[in-house]
Amino acid sequence: MSKAATQLARTKSPVPPGWRKEVESVLITDAQLARRVRSLAREIERDYRGREMVVVSLLNGTVLFLADLIRHLSLPLRLDFIGVSSYGAGTESGELVFTKELRLDVRGRDVLLVDDILDTGKTLSRVIPKLRALKPQRLKVCVLLDKPSRRVEEVAADYVGFKIPDVFVVGYGLDFAERYRNLPFVGVLHPHVYKQVNQSVAKPVRRR
Repeated sequence: MSKAATQLARTKSPVPPGWRKEVESVLITDAQLARRVRSLAREIERDYRGREMVVVSLLNGTVLFLADLIRHLSLPLRLDFIGVSSYGAGTESGELVFTKELRLDVRGRDVLLVDDILDTGKTLSRVIPKLRALKPQRLKVCVLLDKPSRRVEEVAADYVGFKIPDVFVVGYGLDFAERYRNLPFVGVLHPHVYKQVNQSVAKPVRRR
């Protein structure tokens, strides 16, 4: 990892009243997110030194993070997306399915792969070799959140926004059962919410 990630303790910022039955606490406030995304953009710009890059983002959880990140990047870039879904029982990841392929040719180009969260590493362990097979000149990985305690694959990111503890997080693009993406902060989901889903099987779950 080229730069140290911001370490976090849980904030004391109150959860908005409309979400308190489902969101246990605020882990990262919107102000903390804004500051860290700006600093991540500066780190990336220093490393790429004005060269054009292709930003490849994984759908769908990266959308808010990606939008804020690239608005702070002043170097030339092209943007494309890879769609990945994981199906399993409740919160456990299952079979990985690619739902959208790259449209741009990345051969010989500098590529920045953007994802929302690096957890077990199973998703990036499939996506990174897929991109390397397309022969980019350079490939680096940027993630908003890193949960190293859950890692089962040897995967690391070059740029990390925040290292977080082993809690189930939602908001700022991250979902559970396609909900909570629109929260302006990263919050910790109440266990009773996902335990209800864990009782059923073959539900679409967030990539990890």
